[in-house]
Amino acid sequence: MAPASSLLRAAAPVPHTHTSFSSHTPSSTSSNRTITNTNPTSSTPLLRLQAISKHMALPQTTSFPAQVVPQAPEDPLFGLARAFKADTSPQKIDLGIGAYRDENAKPWVLPVVKKADEIIRNDPEANHEYLPIAGLSSLTSKAAELVLGASAPAIAEGRVASVQTISGTGACHLGGLFLSRFYNPYGDSSHKPTVYLSNPTWANHNQIFTNVGLPIAQYPYFDKKTKGLDIVGMKKALSEAPDRSVILLHACAHNPTGVDPTPAQWREIAEIMAAKGHFPFFDTAYQGFASGDLDRDAAAIRLFVELGFELVVAQSFAKNFGLYGERAGCFHYVSAPSSDAAAVTTRVASQLALLQRSEISNPPIYGAKVASIVLNDPALFAEWKENLRTMSGRIIDMRKALRSKLEELGTPGTWNHITDQIGMFSFTGLNEKQVARLREEFHVYMTKNGRISMAGLNTKNVDYFARAVDKVVREVQ
Repeated sequence: MAPASSLLRAAAPVPHTHTSFSSHTPSSTSSNRTITNTNPTSSTPLLRLQAISKHMALPQTTSFPAQVVPQAPEDPLFGLARAFKADTSPQKIDLGIGAYRDENAKPWVLPVVKKADEIIRNDPEANHEYLPIAGLSSLTSKAAELVLGASAPAIAEGRVASVQTISGTGACHLGGLFLSRFYNPYGDSSHKPTVYLSNPTWANHNQIFTNVGLPIAQYPYFDKKTKGLDIVGMKKALSEAPDRSVILLHACAHNPTGVDPTPAQWREIAEIMAAKGHFPFFDTAYQGFASGDLDRDAAAIRLFVELGFELVVAQSFAKNFGLYGERAGCFHYVSAPSSDAAAVTTRVASQLALLQRSEISNPPIYGAKVASIVLNDPALFAEWKENLRTMSGRIIDMRKALRSKLEELGTPGTWNHITDQIGMFSFTGLNEKQVARLREEFHVYMTKNGRISMAGLNTKNVDYFARAVDKVVREVQ
C-alpha cells in the first residue's frame, strides 16, 4: 500500500553594398459512491486519510494574481465597434474600423474574389493539406512582383526572399522577430537597434515591435497646423537618429493620417537614410487601394530598392482584396546588390522559415489561393485592378463630397486636407472633446484622435455627418 502522503498528493488537484546579416552572425475519475462505516467504533485507512485531507486542503490560489497579470484594456478600435453595434440609433455612422464599405454601408466582396472562390470550389484537386512553411509559392512570387515590379532586377538576380504570413500584422511580427534575432549593427547583441515609428502610426506597430524586444522611438510626421506632412521635423529626426536605426515607413495611404510624402520628399528621405545607414522597414497595406494605381502606390518601395538599400517589406492583402478575415499577406526581404547577394538571401530565407515554423508552422491556405488565382490570371488581374479603382474612386468621391459640404456650410477652419489626404483614412483635425460630442449627440463613431475611415461615408450619410461636424466645431473648442 502506498504511503498516506502519496495518496494525499494523488487526491489533491495539480495546480547598401553590404549586408546586415553576415554568416557569422492518464486521468482518473473519482467514485461517487458513499462509503458507509458499518462499525462506528472502527476506522479504515481511507477514512482516516479523508479526515486528514479536510484539515490539509490547499487554499484556492493562482500563479497569476492581478499584480502579475493585470486586466488588459480593451482594444480601442474593437471597443468602438462593439459600442457602435450596441447603438440602436437609425442615424448611427461607423467611421472607426478600417474596412471598406459600399454605398449602402455594407461589406463588399470583390467580384473578382467571388470568381476566384468559384474556381477553388470547382477544382477537383482542391484539398486542405498543409502549405509549405514559406507558404504558397504561386502567391509569394507574384506578391513580390506586385511590390517590386515584374521586371525588377532584384527579383531576376535572386535578391528577394518571400514568406507568406498572417496578413500584414504577421508580416510585421515576423520582420520584427527576424531583426530582433539577427540585426546587430553595433556588434553587441545586448544593444538592440531602435525602431523609429511615425508620430502617429498604426497603434499595433508599437506592441508588435516591443513584444519582440526591440526598443521603439518616434519621428515627427503629422503637422497639426497644416494637417499635412511635417517633412522638416521628419528629416531632422532621421538625421539625428543613431546610425543604422530601423525606420518603419508606410509605403502609401499612411495610417492613420492619410498623408503621404511626395515623390520628391521620398527621395529626400531616402538620401538621409542612406547617409545614416538606416534600415528601411516598409509596411504596405493599401497598394492599389490608395490611388487605384498599383504601380503608383508601390513607387516609394521601388525607389529605395533602385537606390540599393537592403530592406524588408510587410505586405497585406486585407484591404486591396477585401480578405480581412482570411489573413493573407507576405513578408519580403530584399538584399542590396553585391557579389554574394544571392547567398545572403538564401541564408535569410532559411532563418525566416525557421522562425515561421516555430511561430505558426504553416500559413493558412484559403486567402492565399484566392489572391494567387487572381494574381496569376491576366483576365482576373485586370478585373481586380478595376475593382480597386471602384473602391478607391468611391472613397475619393466621398472626400470631395465631405469637403464641399463643409465649405458650403462655412464650417470654421480649412478643409482642403480632406481631399489632399489619400486612402482609407483622414485625419480631420477634430479634437477629443469634439469627437466625444459627435458620438454622444449624433451617434458618430470615430477614434478619439479625430481619424475617420472614409469608407464609412456614403451619399446617404455624408450630409448628416458634415452638419454634425459643423455644429460641433462651432460649439466645442
